[in-house]
This record gives sequence, C-alpha cells and structure tokens, in this order.
Amino acid sequence: MELNVIGATSPNKAALTVSDEVFGGEFKQALVHQVVVAYQAGGRAGTKAQLSRGELSGTTKKFKKQKGGGARHGDYRAPIFVGGGVTFAAKPRSFEQKVNRKAYRVAIRSILSELNRQGRLKVVEGFGIDAPKTKAMVAKLAELEVSGRVLLVSEDADEALFLAARNIPYLHVLDVLALNPVALVGSDYVVLTADAVKKVEEWLA
Repeated sequence: MELNVIGATSPNKAALTVSDEVFGGEFKQALVHQVVVAYQAGGRAGTKAQLSRGELSGTTKKFKKQKGGGARHGDYRAPIFVGGGVTFAAKPRSFEQKVNRKAYRVAIRSILSELNRQGRLKVVEGFGIDAPKTKAMVAKLAELEVSGRVLLVSEDADEALFLAARNIPYLHVLDVLALNPVALVGSDYVVLTADAVKKVEEWLA
C-alpha cells in the first residue's frame, strides 16, 4: 500500500510504499487494551507503604478494663483509633505486567493501521523547523490541517523541534525509539516523517 507524503519536494516522493501488515492490518481491540494497560502499569512507582497494627511502635498495655466500658479493646494501635495501624496495610510492590515482545509489536501495528484507516495518520517529508519558533510550528500544524492532541514523530528529533513545540498545548514530539502505545492511542492525529515511517517499518517487521 501507499501513503501520501504531504509537502513532497518531487513527484517521486509524493507517495511512500509501506507494508500492508504494519499500516493496513486488522484492529485488535482486546490486545491493544491489554498492551496499553500493561504499559501504564509499568510506569507506576509502587512505593506506597503503610504500617499495620503489629508494626507500630508504642505500648501494648490494655488501656481500660475488659468489661463495663462498652467496646472491648486491647490497645490504641487498633485500626479504629486515630494514629492506629492500617488494616491490610499497603506495601511496596511492582505493578509490572508481562507482555510478549511479539504481542507488543502486533498492538503497535494495529494502532497504526487504525489511525491510517481513520485518516488520522499523516506523513510529511520533513517538519521544516530549523529555528525554535512557536510561530513556525503553528503555521506547520495549520498547513497539515491537524488539531487537538497531536503527536509528531521524527526519526531524529532535534532541539529546535522540541523547543518550537513546547509552548503549544497538547502537542508532543517523540523520537521513533520513544514511540509507545499510550502516546498513539491518546492522540487525535499522528504525524510522521517519511524516514520515521521507514524506521517504524523496520522495527515492526
């Protein structure tokens, strides 16, 4: 299949031949959901820690007699008291979920294919941002007719591109190596350079 290249400098570069498997495959919703959840879970710190009743320091002396005073208690470390231990106290843990490399790549291909089918995937020969000017980036986005949450993917994102995009809300720039499922599904439009498309193809082949 072919993808149209916006702003091509010559007729030979106006269309880019790409793999049907990567940009025209079936959308696997269940797999995409699994991979997105696993990716987000892997970013959780998992450092929350609380003290249970048995881990608190303090006296264990019974503070009132057993009978005649209403509820029966042993000490103030019980969970119902302020400053007491926590029932089922949280401990540091890992939220990581295992996803096979092959399944991860299939999910990325599935997302890219669906974006292409919906007309939300655009390819450019280059962004043409040589100076860190927000005005130049705004003009480029208007030329591409993209709005909302936009993801720009470059084969080698330079500093000028990042600086030109940083003051525009909901606009993100990623290098091909940093491309991930959460960034893709959270974008209204994804714009890739032609060289980035080739790198993505090599990665997902």
